[in-house]
Order: sequence, then structure tokens, then C-alpha cells
Amino acid sequence: MKITGGQLRGRVLAGPRNLEIRPSSNKVREAIFNIIGQNLSGSRVLDLFSGTGLLGIEALSRGAARADFVDHAKQALALIKKNLARCGYEHSGKIYKWDLSKGLPESRPFLDATYDLVFLDPPYRSHLAAGLIEALSVSTQLAPGAVIILETGKTVETRHVETRHALSLPLVETRIYGDTNLSIYKKKDPS
Repeated sequence: MKITGGQLRGRVLAGPRNLEIRPSSNKVREAIFNIIGQNLSGSRVLDLFSGTGLLGIEALSRGAARADFVDHAKQALALIKKNLARCGYEHSGKIYKWDLSKGLPESRPFLDATYDLVFLDPPYRSHLAAGLIEALSVSTQLAPGAVIILETGKTVETRHVETRHALSLPLVETRIYGDTNLSIYKKKDPS
């Protein structure tokens, strides 16, 4: 696995030892950053279901000021820590252990921040996306104009991800890359 862009383009990261963690492909990561832009200067990023930390680290490589990583698997937490160190981002990234199948934690330190960009990459066969998108749509932790990138399997029904709060967090675009479906949500600016 290599970082596809930014200051650390080409840097090799540690990958998973088994198939429990599925890092986003190079093609999908390049597509994500072509959609949201290559310059993330000053952005605050939340990487949910972080796995290897690859998406958040890609954002840091492109200038994000901070990335918070959330996962609960022991292997994932170790990989994120190793990859942040490998890139020299130990002070720009913070790792939180939380089982997102229980939803967003309501009283955890990382939810005290305001995020400009959220990566949401649940296991492809799970049905966790809808509840988490719903929780994010009413969350006060999204900055006006914040973007959420949801990565699911191509065969996952994306209709179920529509939120009751679609006016504040509408789905603005969907793209398919191989077996991956990207759904992009953008928080409306209330002004």
C-alpha cells in the first residue's frame, strides 16, 4: 500500500496480515481525492472504520491539520499507530478505540471536535452505514460544508442510507469503481 498523493506520495505503509481489514484501493483513493480536492490545508478529518489508517493519512499528506482515527479491532489500531509513526504524523493523528456497530459514541473526546471531512468505510457486508449517516446528520461535530465520503460495496442498497435529515446532509453524488460504491454527502451551510 502506497500513499497516492500529497507530501508523502509514494510512501509505503504497513498492510493487514489477513482479509479482516480491507484497505481502499489506489483507484478508489485517487477518485476520492479527485472529487474532494487535493489540497486539504487546515482541515480536520474523522476516519471511521479506519483499518490501516490509509484514508486519514492520505488526508494528512494533502495538508489536513488533524485526523482522528476510530476502529475497535486490535490489528487495526496497531496498524494505524505504526503507519502514523512511519509517516511522522504521530502528533497530527489521534487513535480512538470504539466499536462503531454501537453507533457514534456520545461522550468521547473526539466528538468534541468539529470535522470538515469524514471517511466512513464500514465492512461491505454490514448494514451500519444508514445509522451512522443518520447520527452524523444530526451531529454538531460537522462543520458547515463538511463532506462525508461513504464507501460501500457495489451491491449494497444505497437507498437505505438516505437520512430523515436529507435537507441538512444531502447525498450529492454517487460513483461506482469496480466493486466499490462511493456516496458523497455534504452538510448544508445554514447561512
